[in-house]
Amino acid sequence: MVKVGEKIPEFQLPWWKENKMQMVSIPSAFQGKKGVLFFFPLAFSPVCTEEMCEVRDEFQEFAGLDAAVYGISVDSPFVLEAFANHYHIPFPLLSDFNKEVSRRFDALHEEVLGLKGIAKRSVFVVDGEGIVQYR
Repeated sequence: MVKVGEKIPEFQLPWWKENKMQMVSIPSAFQGKKGVLFFFPLAFSPVCTEEMCEVRDEFQEFAGLDAAVYGISVDSPFVLEAFANHYHIPFPLLSDFNKEVSRRFDALHEEVLGLKGIAKRSVFVVDGEGIVQYR
């Protein structure tokens, strides 16, 4: 489990963008900026859609704070790309389809509504040194 005051572990997750799979390395992708990781359960579900659209609508505030923003879900990269395109999400949505990163961050429900392995709605704020400042 990743705790406040600890350095965020290095990990890679896929991002499907413009018909191409890219691997994104966190925290390297922050490039010395602050980072915000939004773990969310399922794309296109009502609450997750509302949450990611709210982050989208406030995105300029994150940019003004020099913060890199990433969404992380257990959905496939292809579903996340469709979701991002449909709702005009301006930040990467990374697929933790294998649930390894969500588990490392203690951001995984083993079962919700009969569905196994769903990401917990969680936020991690990381400073420019890679240290978790908020969980």
